[in-house]
This record gives sequence, structure tokens and C-alpha cells, in this order.
Amino acid sequence: MDRFRTRFEVCDERFRRVNGDEWVECLWTGGRWLEGPAWFPAGRYLLFSDIPNDRLLRWDETTGSVGVFRHSAGYANGHTVDRRGRLLSCEQGNRRVTRTEPDGSDTVLADRWRGKRLNSPNDVVEHSDGSIWFTDPSYGIDSDYEGNRGESEIGGNHVYRVDPASGEVRLVADDFGQPNGLAFSADESTLYVVDTRHKHLRRFAVRDDGTLAGGEVFATCDAGSFDGVRLDEAGRVWVAAHDGLHCFDPDGTLLGKLHMPEVVANFTFAGPKRNHLYLCASSSLYTLRVNVSGVRYPGW
Repeated sequence: MDRFRTRFEVCDERFRRVNGDEWVECLWTGGRWLEGPAWFPAGRYLLFSDIPNDRLLRWDETTGSVGVFRHSAGYANGHTVDRRGRLLSCEQGNRRVTRTEPDGSDTVLADRWRGKRLNSPNDVVEHSDGSIWFTDPSYGIDSDYEGNRGESEIGGNHVYRVDPASGEVRLVADDFGQPNGLAFSADESTLYVVDTRHKHLRRFAVRDDGTLAGGEVFATCDAGSFDGVRLDEAGRVWVAAHDGLHCFDPDGTLLGKLHMPEVVANFTFAGPKRNHLYLCASSSLYTLRVNVSGVRYPGW
């Protein structure tokens, strides 16, 4: 197992309280472009995507082994685990969002909006009311590298919400270049959404009726573009970038960075205390334990 010394860059004195393991471990390497880590606590394993190879991989904490969980995976990108322990997946190649049931079958949660096929769903989160929120950029239809080349039927790249009762797919934000990672605040009053094309992270207020307000730019990336995003219990916002993870205070100040040797696409907080970071970075899966914990959402 390869490892390298952890490097936290302090940009604001408040970041000095954030640190972790002395070493970052590389758990596995050999992918083409890794994405979408999702932690299953009951089984102590992590699922993650290797998009161009069209496979979903599984890292087992108990053995340290990595195997193929699903091949011909619809060029899946982002994933999450819902509040019943089921896998939710954004299948870029199949242009849909699915749920894997306990018996292994798939339920399609969203594949169209107003009768038109989605572009290529990218990342997904669940609200405690059971609604599913996802981004729909064009990456999976732009080429055959990480999807299937095709035309956009919708004509734009948007953010959507799936109603938990009716299953209706509702457009909630339509002014993005390429919407990507998204995450709720701890109380779910705020939704953060990355726009990779414009290299920034936006912040929306979540209304009681499931619509959004605001949408101001919260942070701008100074190292490539942003991708995945998560929050910790202190309300700090962590975003994947080309040089690692960027950490922002709730007031928008860049507090610091966790530098990584490869471009970070996405990451997740995991483990019993949600203080174990797993990072999908280009061709490799990395991990370290930190002294902050990922947010626990209502209903978890």
C-alpha cells in the first residue's frame, strides 16, 4: 500500500484546527477516471465508479481488496446511499438516475423531463423528505469516452428534483453551464451546487415547497475546476479541485486545502464517526482520517 505525507495548506488561521493523519494512503490505483464514492456502513465497503471503463468497483474495508461490483454499469458517475441503505446512481451512458433494490434489480427514478431524455445525470443527493436531487450536465453525451455520444433533447444543463410522492421530475435551476457536485447543509435549508464550466460553487436557499431561491456564487476555484462537494458538522464546505480538497468557512472564506497528488473528482466522509475521508482522484482511491466529521443529515 503506497502512502505519502499529508499536507494541509493553511490559508486562514481558523484552518489550523483542521488536521488528520500524518499519512494519506493509496488504497487502489489502476482506473481511468474514478468518481462517485458511496459508503455502506453495514457492509463496511465503499462503491466507486471507474467511468471510462464502464464499471462500478467495490473496496472492502475488512480485507482491503477491490473487485468489480458491476460491469456494464451505464457509465455511472455519482452515487449516494439513501436512508434505507439502497444505492442511488447517476448513469451517464443510460441517461438516467436509478435505485438498486435489495434483490439487485434496478428502479428508474428519472430518465426524462417533460417527455425529453435527460442529458447525462452526474451527481445525486437525497433530502430527508425523500426527494432526490441531481445534476444533469452534458459530459456523458459529449463523446463516447465516458458515455454515449448523443444530442441534448432538453437543450440545456440543469438541476432537478424528483418528488417522493408522485415521482415527478421538476427542474429547480436552469442557469448553469455544467452543473456537477451538490450537497445540502446540515439543516437542509441550503443547497450547494458546483458549476464546473464556470469554475465556481453556488449557494441556494431551499424553500419548503422544494423550490430554490438565490443562487449566488459562494466560492470560485483557483486550481482548475470544482467537482464534488460535501459539508462537515461545523458547516465548513469541502470541494474537490485539481490540487486536492478546498475547505471554505460558511462565510465563504477559503480556510485551507488538503493537497493531493492527483486531480480529485469526488470524495465522501465515512466510518462510524464520519471522519474517514475517501477520495476518488483521477486513477486512484485514497484515504485518511481527519479530526472533522461529515454532516449527519436529518433522518440518518
